[in-house]
Amino acid sequence: RARFRCGWTPTPRSVAAVEITVRRGTAEDAPALARMRWRWRVEERQAAAGVDRSTFVDFFTSWVIDHLPTHLPFVVEVDGALAGMAWLMVSDRVPAPGLMYRRTGDVQSVYVLPEHRNSGAGAKLMEAVLQEARDRELEFVTVHSSERAVTMYQRAGFAHNARWLEVRGR
Repeated sequence: RARFRCGWTPTPRSVAAVEITVRRGTAEDAPALARMRWRWRVEERQAAAGVDRSTFVDFFTSWVIDHLPTHLPFVVEVDGALAGMAWLMVSDRVPAPGLMYRRTGDVQSVYVLPEHRNSGAGAKLMEAVLQEARDRELEFVTVHSSERAVTMYQRAGFAHNARWLEVRGR
C-alpha cells in the first residue's frame, strides 16, 4: 500500500492537508467500484440505457471478482473515502524467439470523482498503476484516453504512437 500526502497552503485560511492513499483494489471493493462506474457512466451520458442500477452493480461486482487475475483494480482514497479507480489489464502476447514471456498492459476505466480532480489523486493513481506495470516487467502499457485526460496521461509518461491502429466493432 502506497501512501502519499499533499498539502495546499496558499493562505493562512486554507484547509488542512489531505491524505491521498492508493492501493490495489480487492474483491471487497467490487460493489463500491461498481457504484462508481455507474456514477461515471450516468455523469457522462445522463442515462444508463437498458439496465437498472441494481442489476448493473450485481453484474459488475461479479465481473470484478471473475477478472481479478487479468484486470487489476486500483483505488485512490482521499482522507479515507473512495475518490477514484483505475484498472490495469494484463495480457499475454504471442512468444517470440528470445522473448518467450511477453506481457503487456492496458490502462482502463480511470475515473476520479469530480470533486477530487486536480488534487493530485489521479496522478498518484497513475503512478501506482505504472509502478505495478514496471514490477511485472510489462513490455508496454497502452491507454485509450478521453480528450480531457490526455495531458494527465502525458505527464505520467504516455506518448502518442503512430503505429497504434484500431478497428471499431460498434
